[in-house]
Amino acid sequence: MKAKATLKQIAKELGVSVSTVSKALNDSPEISEQTKVKIKEYAKLKNYKPNVIGLNLKNRKTKTIGVIIPNILNSFFAKVFSGIEKVADKKGYNVITCISNESLEKEIHTLEMLSNGTIDGFILSVSEEAQKLQDYTHFSAIINDGTPIVMFDRIADEVECDKVVVDDFDSALNSTQHLINLGCKNIALISSVDNLSVGKLRADGYLKALADNNIPVNEKIILRTDSEDDMKSKIDAIFDHKIDAIFALDENDSVAALRVSLKKGYKVPEDISIIGFADGILASRRLSPSLTTVSQHGIEIGEVAAKLLIKRLEESEEETSDYETIVIKTKLKERESTRKV
Repeated sequence: MKAKATLKQIAKELGVSVSTVSKALNDSPEISEQTKVKIKEYAKLKNYKPNVIGLNLKNRKTKTIGVIIPNILNSFFAKVFSGIEKVADKKGYNVITCISNESLEKEIHTLEMLSNGTIDGFILSVSEEAQKLQDYTHFSAIINDGTPIVMFDRIADEVECDKVVVDDFDSALNSTQHLINLGCKNIALISSVDNLSVGKLRADGYLKALADNNIPVNEKIILRTDSEDDMKSKIDAIFDHKIDAIFALDENDSVAALRVSLKKGYKVPEDISIIGFADGILASRRLSPSLTTVSQHGIEIGEVAAKLLIKRLEESEEETSDYETIVIKTKLKERESTRKV
């Protein structure tokens, strides 16, 4: 294996200063194009690699973004990451991804580990445990130490930082209204995310739609749980009551709603219409009938979050802007699981 050259060696062999080599490799306008090309080509020939740790200690910039997602199996988070990586790559940033596995302790550990000179800023969605305990002090501590954070989807209102969210309340309100407009009167709600900010907002939207249409709330057909296992163990009881539609608040809830409906002998959508929050191909292509879904535009959320963070990282202290909360509008994608009564 070829030994890696150092700045000092390159400078000596080309008869220039170390400073000139460093500036040329970093495209400094102080160095002529001819000299830059000469030094870059020689550095490549000699297998030169920049010392990232050394650069970090000197400049406090790594051109690396840390991304923390709660769940690697959720297709929505995969789409968000895809959007982040697309923008980061275009802007010359690297991305390190970690999974909190919904654990507050792991979230704290990851933040502390990566903020110790490894990354310039974070893009993250808050863990289930942090939201359940309402414990967000670790985020504020990181921000106060000078490392910016952009939160997406699951956010903490108490933490002052840039945020990217979808219109969860309005999406749920409009989706429930759509079912009502189709002629549905007994609309069940299924949620395994009731301990999350997004779950609460979606449930509130559903309840507001019922109130707007003078439809009495029937607690017997409302299932609000904190986990997929809990939801699956209780979902059968919903079908003991008269229902003609289901609004599901998460992709797993949506899939369960369809499968249990078919298992119970319901024809979808002839007997029952189903709408669910889902962003993956499971709901749209691999299920029969295909599900009508609220699309959360995960890729767009990731792109916007990455642009927000990079803008924050590249602005000078004199031009520091106010924190922004950007709302991405969802879209109802009608497929085979809904029809007019």
